[in-house]
Amino acid sequence: MSENKVKITLIGRDLARPDLEFVYEGPLPECNGCKLQRVCTNLQPHKRYRIVGIRGSTIHECHVHHDGACAVEVIEAPIIALIKSERAIVNSKILFDTSCSEMECKSFELCHPEGIIEGAYYIVGEILGNAPEGCERGRTLKLVELRPV
Repeated sequence: MSENKVKITLIGRDLARPDLEFVYEGPLPECNGCKLQRVCTNLQPHKRYRIVGIRGSTIHECHVHHDGACAVEVIEAPIIALIKSERAIVNSKILFDTSCSEMECKSFELCHPEGIIEGAYYIVGEILGNAPEGCERGRTLKLVELRPV
């Protein structure tokens, strides 16, 4: 299991506040040619991150954020998700399964949480309880906190 390493990146000034969580979607075309592009785009696309600190007070000019961007410290954030009950074992390593396609199911968003990388491994950090809604496929699910490996 990897430790939660702090990374330095840039984010819009209005978004730069501790404990803000976001899913990095990748670089935008407006980023091409920017002298700060390497720092700004050093996160893995589609992963969830949490801001844990603000670095200095310098506001950098940015073609995406009209009020500029500032340096922040981020870590990979845990993800709340539903998994099969038999896989809900604290500190176990699981391959997250997103095979269910029942989009009308009330649990769909928790079974396909934003920030999950398909085919990636996660550690079950904490079991938070039973699924708040039933499963359209009749599966028994647990609500858990997943940490990236």
